[in-house]
Amino acid sequence: MNALDLAHKLRAAFGAVLAEPAEFRGEVTLKLTDPEAIGRICGFAKLELGFDFLLDITSIDNYGEDPRWTIVYHLYGLAHQAHLRIKTDVSEEKSELPTVSHVWRTANWHEREIYDLMGIRFRGHPDLRRIIMWEGYPYHPLRKDFPVTGKPSELPGVAFSKAAPIEGGPFVTVPGGKDAMAREPRVRTPED
Repeated sequence: MNALDLAHKLRAAFGAVLAEPAEFRGEVTLKLTDPEAIGRICGFAKLELGFDFLLDITSIDNYGEDPRWTIVYHLYGLAHQAHLRIKTDVSEEKSELPTVSHVWRTANWHEREIYDLMGIRFRGHPDLRRIIMWEGYPYHPLRKDFPVTGKPSELPGVAFSKAAPIEGGPFVTVPGGKDAMAREPRVRTPED
Protein backbone atom coordinates (compact mmCIF):
# COMPACT_ATOMS: atom_id res chain seq x y z
CA MET A 1 0.00 0.00 0.00
CA ASN A 2 1.44 3.39 -0.95
CA ALA A 3 1.25 6.73 0.86
CA LEU A 4 -1.66 8.02 -1.24
CA ASP A 5 -3.76 4.94 -0.44
CA LEU A 6 -2.97 5.32 3.26
CA ALA A 7 -3.85 9.04 3.14
CA HIS A 8 -7.23 8.17 1.62
CA LYS A 9 -7.84 5.65 4.42
CA LEU A 10 -6.99 8.29 7.02
CA ARG A 11 -9.33 10.79 5.37
CA ALA A 12 -12.10 8.18 5.16
CA ALA A 13 -11.79 7.59 8.92
CA PHE A 14 -11.95 11.29 9.87
CA GLY A 15 -13.91 12.88 7.04
CA ALA A 16 -14.29 16.62 6.75
CA VAL A 17 -11.49 17.62 9.17
CA LEU A 18 -8.99 16.41 6.56
CA ALA A 19 -8.83 17.87 3.06
CA GLU A 20 -8.30 15.70 -0.03
CA PRO A 21 -4.73 14.34 -0.10
CA ALA A 22 -2.39 16.38 -2.28
CA GLU A 23 0.45 14.67 -4.09
CA PHE A 24 3.43 16.59 -5.42
CA ARG A 25 6.60 14.92 -6.72
CA GLY A 26 5.67 11.69 -5.01
CA GLU A 27 5.08 13.30 -1.60
CA VAL A 28 1.61 13.12 -0.05
CA THR A 29 0.21 15.85 2.19
CA LEU A 30 -3.03 16.01 4.17
CA LYS A 31 -4.31 19.36 5.42
CA LEU A 32 -6.02 19.19 8.81
CA THR A 33 -8.63 21.93 9.27
CA ASP A 34 -9.18 21.34 13.00
CA PRO A 35 -5.88 21.44 14.94
CA GLU A 36 -7.65 20.07 18.03
CA ALA A 37 -7.95 16.70 16.25
CA ILE A 38 -4.20 16.25 15.70
CA GLY A 39 -3.79 13.78 18.58
CA ARG A 40 -6.61 11.51 17.36
CA ILE A 41 -5.41 11.72 13.74
CA CYS A 42 -1.81 10.87 14.65
CA GLY A 43 -2.90 8.06 17.00
CA PHE A 44 -4.95 6.48 14.21
CA ALA A 45 -2.11 6.95 11.71
CA LYS A 46 0.27 5.11 14.03
CA LEU A 47 -1.95 2.32 15.35
CA GLU A 48 -4.16 1.60 12.34
CA LEU A 49 -2.04 2.64 9.36
CA GLY A 50 1.45 1.71 10.54
CA PHE A 51 3.06 5.17 10.66
CA ASP A 52 5.23 4.11 13.57
CA PHE A 53 8.01 6.66 13.09
CA LEU A 54 7.68 10.42 13.59
CA LEU A 55 10.47 11.88 11.48
CA ASP A 56 9.97 15.50 12.46
CA ILE A 57 7.56 18.22 13.49
CA THR A 58 8.32 21.57 11.92
CA SER A 59 6.78 25.01 12.21
CA ILE A 60 6.42 27.74 9.62
CA ASP A 61 5.92 31.40 10.52
CA ASN A 62 3.52 32.97 8.01
CA TYR A 63 4.15 36.43 9.49
CA GLY A 64 1.58 38.96 8.33
CA GLU A 65 -1.01 36.30 7.49
CA ASP A 66 -3.76 34.71 9.51
CA PRO A 67 -3.38 32.02 10.73
CA ARG A 68 0.20 32.88 11.51
CA TRP A 69 1.71 29.42 11.97
CA THR A 70 1.65 26.14 10.09
CA ILE A 71 2.71 23.03 11.98
CA VAL A 72 3.88 20.13 9.81
CA TYR A 73 4.10 16.50 10.99
CA HIS A 74 6.36 14.21 8.92
CA LEU A 75 5.38 10.55 9.39
CA TYR A 76 6.97 7.36 8.13
CA GLY A 77 5.97 3.69 8.27
CA LEU A 78 8.90 1.30 8.62
CA ALA A 79 6.93 -1.71 7.38
CA HIS A 80 5.34 -0.15 4.29
CA GLN A 81 8.08 2.48 3.74
CA ALA A 82 5.58 5.25 3.04
CA HIS A 83 5.94 8.91 3.99
CA LEU A 84 3.00 11.12 4.93
CA ARG A 85 2.88 14.79 5.77
CA ILE A 86 0.08 16.30 7.88
CA LYS A 87 -0.25 20.09 8.05
CA THR A 88 -2.40 22.21 10.32
CA ASP A 89 -2.63 25.93 10.97
CA VAL A 90 -2.55 27.73 14.32
CA SER A 91 -3.59 31.34 14.84
CA GLU A 92 -1.45 33.84 16.69
CA GLU A 93 -4.22 34.51 19.21
CA LYS A 94 -4.42 30.85 20.22
CA SER A 95 -0.81 29.75 19.50
CA GLU A 96 -1.51 26.37 21.11
CA LEU A 97 -2.44 22.87 20.03
CA PRO A 98 -2.56 19.42 21.65
CA THR A 99 0.61 17.42 22.13
CA VAL A 100 1.29 14.19 20.24
CA SER A 101 3.99 13.10 22.69
CA HIS A 102 1.63 10.37 23.94
CA VAL A 103 1.62 8.93 20.39
CA TRP A 104 5.36 9.15 19.67
CA ARG A 105 7.75 9.84 22.53
CA THR A 106 10.15 11.63 20.19
CA ALA A 107 7.53 14.38 19.76
CA ASN A 108 8.59 15.55 23.21
CA TRP A 109 11.78 17.17 21.90
CA HIS A 110 10.27 18.41 18.63
CA GLU A 111 7.47 20.18 20.48
CA ARG A 112 9.88 21.66 23.01
CA GLU A 113 12.00 23.08 20.18
CA ILE A 114 8.95 24.64 18.49
CA TYR A 115 7.83 26.11 21.80
CA ASP A 116 11.30 27.48 22.51
CA LEU A 117 12.01 29.04 19.13
CA MET A 118 8.50 29.96 17.90
CA GLY A 119 6.44 30.30 21.09
CA ILE A 120 3.73 27.79 20.17
CA ARG A 121 2.50 25.83 23.18
CA PHE A 122 1.54 22.14 23.20
CA ARG A 123 -1.27 21.44 25.63
CA GLY A 124 -0.77 18.25 27.63
CA HIS A 125 2.99 18.08 27.01
CA PRO A 126 4.73 16.33 29.93
CA ASP A 127 7.67 18.76 30.17
CA LEU A 128 7.18 21.89 28.06
CA ARG A 129 10.24 24.00 28.75
CA ARG A 130 12.97 25.58 26.67
CA ILE A 131 15.41 23.22 24.98
CA ILE A 132 17.90 25.60 23.31
CA MET A 133 17.51 29.07 24.83
CA TRP A 134 17.85 29.52 28.59
CA GLU A 135 14.85 29.57 30.92
CA GLY A 136 13.61 33.10 31.33
CA TYR A 137 14.72 34.23 27.85
CA PRO A 138 11.89 36.59 26.89
CA TYR A 139 11.85 36.05 23.10
CA HIS A 140 11.32 33.35 20.48
CA PRO A 141 14.19 33.81 18.00
CA LEU A 142 12.87 31.92 14.93
CA ARG A 143 9.85 34.19 14.54
CA LYS A 144 10.06 36.35 11.45
CA ASP A 145 9.51 39.52 13.51
CA PHE A 146 12.64 38.74 15.56
CA PRO A 147 15.48 40.96 14.24
CA VAL A 148 18.42 39.26 12.51
CA THR A 149 20.83 41.08 14.81
CA GLY A 150 19.05 39.74 17.90
CA LYS A 151 17.63 41.64 20.86
CA PRO A 152 19.56 42.68 23.93
CA SER A 153 18.52 41.07 27.20
CA GLU A 154 19.74 41.30 30.77
CA LEU A 155 19.01 38.46 33.14
CA PRO A 156 21.31 38.93 36.14
CA GLY A 157 22.89 35.67 37.24
CA VAL A 158 21.53 33.79 34.23
CA ALA A 159 22.65 35.26 30.92
CA PHE A 160 22.96 38.42 28.90
CA SER A 161 23.11 39.20 25.23
CA LYS A 162 23.74 42.17 22.99
CA ALA A 163 22.55 42.82 19.47
CA ALA A 164 25.14 41.56 16.96
CA PRO A 165 26.47 43.95 14.33
CA ILE A 166 25.42 42.96 10.83
CA GLU A 167 28.04 44.89 8.95
CA GLY A 168 31.36 43.10 8.63
CA GLY A 169 31.01 39.88 10.42
CA PRO A 170 31.50 37.52 11.98
CA PHE A 171 31.50 35.76 8.59
CA VAL A 172 31.53 37.67 5.35
CA THR A 173 30.93 36.42 1.81
CA VAL A 174 32.34 38.01 -1.31
CA PRO A 175 30.01 38.41 -4.29
CA GLY A 176 31.33 36.85 -7.48
CA GLY A 177 34.86 35.73 -6.81
CA LYS A 178 37.03 33.54 -9.00
CA ASP A 179 35.84 30.23 -7.48
CA ALA A 180 33.76 28.72 -4.68
CA MET A 181 36.69 28.91 -2.27
CA ALA A 182 36.89 32.68 -2.70
CA ARG A 183 33.14 33.06 -2.08
CA GLU A 184 33.10 30.86 1.03
CA PRO A 185 31.85 32.68 4.15
CA ARG A 186 34.77 33.25 6.52
CA VAL A 187 36.38 35.85 8.69
CA ARG A 188 38.12 38.30 6.38
CA THR A 189 40.92 40.78 6.89
CA PRO A 190 40.91 44.18 5.13
CA GLU A 191 43.28 42.87 2.42
CA ASP A 192 40.92 39.95 1.52
